[in-house]
Amino acid sequence: MRHKVAHRKLNRTAEHRKSLIKNMLNALIKHEQIETTLPKAKELKVAIDKIITLGKKNTLASKRILISRLQDQNIVKKITNTLVKRYEKRSGGYSRIVRSGFRYGDNAPKAYIELVDKDFNAKGQDSGPSQKNNEEKEKTKTENNKDKKS
Repeated sequence: MRHKVAHRKLNRTAEHRKSLIKNMLNALIKHEQIETTLPKAKELKVAIDKIITLGKKNTLASKRILISRLQDQNIVKKITNTLVKRYEKRSGGYSRIVRSGFRYGDNAPKAYIELVDKDFNAKGQDSGPSQKNNEEKEKTKTENNKDKKS
């Protein structure tokens, strides 16, 4: 019997599993939808709900815990600024799992995990400083092109 056995091991060591969940959390918060295998998605759903609930406290201690767990300042800012406002009236269930068939190579069940009420423009965007620099460069290029045409 599996009494008091809480989580799936996913055929990984503890360190590998911890870093896998951390990287998938960062990707999910950044893109607001990712595709993975079904067991990984089920484990990620538990983790993302705890992270967003912790972000809703909006204290210095909770921000420090988020930074230590996610290891990315920009992701923590996105949680505390945008996601908390989006889910302030929701008391749980911040993510959903949608099954998407089976993987070709090994027939593993695949699934999309996404945030509820997601921003459709967030997929593929980077909120880091390099993206801001690229946006500024594109603005200056378009302004220079307009000046050359006139």
